[in-house]
Amino acid sequence: MIKDIIVNLEHKITRDPARNFAITIAETFDAHVAGIAFAYAPDFPGYVMLEIPPVILAQMIAESEKAALAAIERFEAAARCSLVSAEHRLIKAIGPGAPVILSTLARRFDLGVFMQSEPDGVDNDDMIETSLFESGRPLIVVPYIQKDGLKLDHVVCGWDGSRAAARAINDALPLLVKATTVDLLIVLNEKTRNEKNEIRGAEMASISHAMTSRSRSKPFRPQISTSPMLSCPMSPTMREC
Repeated sequence: MIKDIIVNLEHKITRDPARNFAITIAETFDAHVAGIAFAYAPDFPGYVMLEIPPVILAQMIAESEKAALAAIERFEAAARCSLVSAEHRLIKAIGPGAPVILSTLARRFDLGVFMQSEPDGVDNDDMIETSLFESGRPLIVVPYIQKDGLKLDHVVCGWDGSRAAARAINDALPLLVKATTVDLLIVLNEKTRNEKNEIRGAEMASISHAMTSRSRSKPFRPQISTSPMLSCPMSPTMREC
Protein backbone atom coordinates (compact mmCIF):
# COMPACT_ATOMS: atom_id res chain seq x y z
CA MET A 1 0.00 0.00 0.00
CA ILE A 2 1.29 3.44 -0.93
CA LYS A 3 0.07 6.11 1.47
CA ASP A 4 3.09 8.37 1.97
CA ILE A 5 5.42 9.53 -0.82
CA ILE A 6 8.61 11.58 -0.60
CA VAL A 7 9.97 13.45 -3.62
CA ASN A 8 13.22 15.33 -4.09
CA LEU A 9 12.39 18.75 -5.55
CA GLU A 10 14.63 20.20 -8.24
CA HIS A 11 15.73 23.81 -8.39
CA LYS A 12 15.17 24.02 -12.15
CA ILE A 13 12.52 26.57 -13.07
CA THR A 14 11.57 25.02 -16.40
CA ARG A 15 10.18 21.70 -15.19
CA ASP A 16 10.54 18.99 -12.55
CA PRO A 17 9.38 15.61 -13.89
CA ALA A 18 9.85 13.90 -10.51
CA ARG A 19 7.56 16.42 -8.80
CA ASN A 20 4.80 16.02 -11.37
CA PHE A 21 5.17 12.23 -11.41
CA ALA A 22 4.99 11.98 -7.62
CA ILE A 23 1.80 14.03 -7.58
CA THR A 24 0.14 11.73 -10.13
CA ILE A 25 1.11 8.73 -7.98
CA ALA A 26 -0.51 10.46 -5.01
CA GLU A 27 -3.64 11.01 -7.12
CA THR A 28 -3.76 7.34 -8.13
CA PHE A 29 -3.39 6.00 -4.59
CA ASP A 30 -5.05 8.84 -2.69
CA ALA A 31 -1.72 9.26 -0.93
CA HIS A 32 0.10 12.06 0.88
CA VAL A 33 3.19 13.51 -0.79
CA ALA A 34 6.06 15.38 0.87
CA GLY A 35 8.31 17.60 -1.21
CA ILE A 36 11.88 18.03 0.05
CA ALA A 37 13.94 20.98 -1.16
CA PHE A 38 17.58 21.50 -0.21
CA ALA A 39 19.27 24.85 0.24
CA TYR A 40 22.94 24.08 -0.24
CA ALA A 41 25.85 25.71 1.54
CA PRO A 42 29.09 25.84 -0.48
CA ASP A 43 31.32 22.79 -0.10
CA PHE A 44 34.83 24.09 -0.70
CA PRO A 45 38.08 22.97 0.91
CA GLY A 46 39.00 24.93 4.01
CA TYR A 47 41.86 26.81 2.36
CA VAL A 48 39.50 27.96 -0.42
CA MET A 49 36.83 29.09 2.05
CA LEU A 50 39.42 31.35 3.71
CA GLU A 51 39.94 33.14 0.40
CA ILE A 52 36.24 33.79 -0.29
CA PRO A 53 34.80 36.99 1.21
CA PRO A 54 31.99 36.30 3.72
CA VAL A 55 29.64 38.50 1.66
CA ILE A 56 30.09 36.24 -1.36
CA LEU A 57 29.48 33.10 0.70
CA ALA A 58 26.34 34.61 2.18
CA GLN A 59 25.12 35.52 -1.29
CA MET A 60 25.69 31.97 -2.57
CA ILE A 61 23.74 30.50 0.35
CA ALA A 62 20.93 33.03 -0.12
CA GLU A 63 20.63 32.23 -3.82
CA SER A 64 20.40 28.49 -3.12
CA GLU A 65 17.75 29.07 -0.46
CA LYS A 66 15.80 31.30 -2.84
CA ALA A 67 15.86 28.58 -5.52
CA ALA A 68 14.72 25.97 -2.97
CA LEU A 69 11.83 28.17 -1.81
CA ALA A 70 10.80 28.71 -5.42
CA ALA A 71 10.81 24.93 -5.97
CA ILE A 72 8.57 24.55 -2.91
CA GLU A 73 6.16 27.16 -4.26
CA ARG A 74 5.90 25.31 -7.58
CA PHE A 75 5.34 22.03 -5.72
CA GLU A 76 2.60 23.49 -3.53
CA ALA A 77 0.88 25.04 -6.54
CA ALA A 78 0.93 21.73 -8.44
CA ALA A 79 -0.39 19.86 -5.39
CA ARG A 80 -3.23 22.34 -4.93
CA CYS A 81 -4.14 22.06 -8.60
CA SER A 82 -4.33 18.26 -8.29
CA LEU A 83 -6.15 18.39 -4.93
CA VAL A 84 -3.70 15.99 -3.26
CA SER A 85 -2.60 16.06 0.37
CA ALA A 86 0.88 17.57 0.49
CA GLU A 87 3.53 19.06 2.73
CA HIS A 88 6.99 20.46 2.15
CA ARG A 89 10.24 20.78 3.98
CA LEU A 90 13.17 23.11 3.38
CA ILE A 91 16.46 21.62 4.54
CA LYS A 92 19.74 23.49 4.71
CA ALA A 93 22.72 21.24 4.11
CA ILE A 94 26.25 21.07 2.79
CA GLY A 95 26.19 19.30 -0.59
CA PRO A 96 27.63 15.87 0.38
CA GLY A 97 25.34 15.63 3.40
CA ALA A 98 22.07 15.95 1.48
CA PRO A 99 21.86 12.33 0.21
CA VAL A 100 22.26 10.92 3.72
CA ILE A 101 19.65 13.31 5.10
CA LEU A 102 17.15 12.41 2.40
CA SER A 103 17.73 8.65 2.68
CA THR A 104 17.09 8.87 6.43
CA LEU A 105 13.86 10.79 5.84
CA ALA A 106 12.78 8.28 3.18
CA ARG A 107 12.70 5.48 5.77
CA ARG A 108 9.46 6.98 7.08
CA PHE A 109 7.73 6.88 3.69
CA ASP A 110 6.33 4.12 1.49
CA LEU A 111 7.96 5.34 -1.72
CA GLY A 112 10.68 7.74 -2.85
CA VAL A 113 10.62 9.57 -6.19
CA PHE A 114 13.72 11.05 -7.84
CA MET A 115 14.57 12.56 -11.19
CA GLN A 116 17.22 10.76 -13.20
CA SER A 117 20.50 12.62 -13.62
CA GLU A 118 20.78 14.75 -16.74
CA PRO A 119 23.75 14.68 -19.09
CA ASP A 120 25.64 17.94 -18.46
CA GLY A 121 22.88 18.96 -16.05
CA VAL A 122 21.40 17.92 -12.71
CA ASP A 123 23.46 15.17 -11.05
CA ASN A 124 21.29 13.04 -8.76
CA ASP A 125 23.44 9.91 -8.83
CA ASP A 126 24.60 10.20 -5.21
CA MET A 127 21.10 11.10 -4.03
CA ILE A 128 19.56 8.09 -5.79
CA GLU A 129 22.27 5.59 -4.85
CA THR A 130 22.28 6.58 -1.17
CA SER A 131 18.50 6.26 -0.87
CA LEU A 132 18.56 3.01 -2.82
CA PHE A 133 20.97 1.34 -0.40
CA GLU A 134 20.32 3.21 2.85
CA SER A 135 16.61 4.03 3.03
CA GLY A 136 15.28 0.45 2.93
CA ARG A 137 12.40 1.74 0.80
CA PRO A 138 11.54 1.32 -2.90
CA LEU A 139 12.34 4.14 -5.31
CA ILE A 140 11.01 5.32 -8.62
CA VAL A 141 13.60 7.05 -10.78
CA VAL A 142 11.80 9.27 -13.28
CA PRO A 143 13.58 9.79 -16.63
CA TYR A 144 14.68 13.40 -17.08
CA ILE A 145 12.80 13.45 -20.39
CA GLN A 146 9.54 12.28 -18.80
CA LYS A 147 6.53 14.42 -19.67
CA ASP A 148 3.54 12.28 -18.69
CA GLY A 149 2.39 11.27 -15.24
CA LEU A 150 1.90 7.75 -13.91
CA LYS A 151 0.45 5.34 -16.46
CA LEU A 152 -0.17 1.71 -15.54
CA ASP A 153 -1.52 0.32 -18.80
CA HIS A 154 1.73 -1.58 -19.45
CA VAL A 155 4.33 -2.38 -16.77
CA VAL A 156 7.55 -4.37 -17.24
CA CYS A 157 9.27 -6.18 -14.35
CA GLY A 158 12.82 -7.49 -14.59
CA TRP A 159 13.40 -10.93 -13.08
CA ASP A 160 16.58 -12.93 -12.44
CA GLY A 161 15.43 -15.11 -9.56
CA SER A 162 17.45 -13.18 -6.98
CA ARG A 163 16.49 -11.93 -3.54
CA ALA A 164 16.65 -8.36 -4.83
CA ALA A 165 14.30 -9.13 -7.72
CA ALA A 166 11.79 -10.83 -5.42
CA ARG A 167 11.82 -7.91 -3.03
CA ALA A 168 11.49 -5.36 -5.84
CA ILE A 169 8.42 -7.10 -7.30
CA ASN A 170 6.88 -7.38 -3.86
CA ASP A 171 7.40 -3.66 -3.25
CA ALA A 172 5.94 -2.91 -6.68
CA LEU A 173 2.71 -4.86 -6.04
CA PRO A 174 0.60 -1.75 -5.33
CA LEU A 175 1.46 -0.59 -8.84
CA LEU A 176 1.24 -4.00 -10.49
CA VAL A 177 -2.25 -4.83 -9.25
CA LYS A 178 -3.51 -1.63 -10.91
CA ALA A 179 -1.76 -2.36 -14.21
CA THR A 180 -3.65 -3.49 -17.29
CA THR A 181 -0.75 -5.63 -18.53
CA VAL A 182 2.38 -6.79 -16.73
CA ASP A 183 5.33 -8.24 -18.65
CA LEU A 184 7.93 -10.30 -16.84
CA LEU A 185 11.23 -9.69 -18.65
CA ILE A 186 13.99 -12.27 -18.15
CA VAL A 187 17.44 -11.70 -19.65
CA LEU A 188 18.83 -15.16 -20.39
CA ASN A 189 22.28 -15.74 -18.96
CA GLU A 190 24.02 -18.32 -16.77
CA LYS A 191 21.99 -17.23 -13.72
CA THR A 192 18.49 -17.18 -15.19
CA ARG A 193 18.92 -20.34 -17.26
CA ASN A 194 18.67 -22.20 -13.97
CA GLU A 195 15.14 -23.66 -13.86
CA LYS A 196 14.81 -22.68 -10.20
CA ASN A 197 15.27 -19.02 -11.07
CA GLU A 198 13.41 -18.67 -14.35
CA ILE A 199 9.88 -18.20 -13.07
CA ARG A 200 7.24 -18.03 -15.80
CA GLY A 201 4.53 -15.41 -16.02
CA ALA A 202 1.73 -17.65 -14.75
CA GLU A 203 3.74 -18.60 -11.67
CA MET A 204 4.57 -14.95 -11.00
CA ALA A 205 0.87 -14.09 -11.31
CA SER A 206 0.00 -16.61 -8.61
CA ILE A 207 2.75 -15.21 -6.40
CA SER A 208 1.54 -11.67 -6.92
CA HIS A 209 -2.12 -12.27 -6.03
CA ALA A 210 -4.36 -10.19 -8.30
CA MET A 211 -1.62 -9.42 -10.80
CA THR A 212 -2.13 -10.85 -14.26
CA SER A 213 1.05 -11.24 -16.26
CA ARG A 214 2.80 -12.72 -19.22
CA SER A 215 6.51 -13.38 -19.55
CA ARG A 216 9.06 -12.61 -22.22
CA SER A 217 12.66 -13.75 -22.34
CA LYS A 218 15.28 -11.47 -23.84
CA PRO A 219 18.50 -13.08 -25.14
CA PHE A 220 21.51 -12.04 -23.13
CA ARG A 221 23.88 -9.46 -24.62
CA PRO A 222 27.23 -8.62 -23.00
CA GLN A 223 26.58 -4.91 -23.48
CA ILE A 224 23.08 -3.47 -23.64
CA SER A 225 22.63 0.24 -24.26
CA THR A 226 20.44 2.01 -21.72
CA SER A 227 19.42 4.79 -24.11
CA PRO A 228 16.39 2.92 -25.55
CA MET A 229 14.91 2.79 -22.02
CA LEU A 230 14.44 6.56 -22.12
CA SER A 231 12.22 6.41 -25.19
CA CYS A 232 10.44 3.15 -24.34
CA PRO A 233 6.71 3.74 -23.64
CA MET A 234 6.80 1.71 -20.42
CA SER A 235 6.46 2.69 -16.80
CA PRO A 236 9.60 4.08 -15.14
CA THR A 237 11.94 1.63 -13.52
CA MET A 238 11.40 0.79 -9.86
CA ARG A 239 14.80 0.20 -8.32
CA GLU A 240 15.34 -1.86 -5.23
CA CYS A 241 18.42 -2.93 -3.30
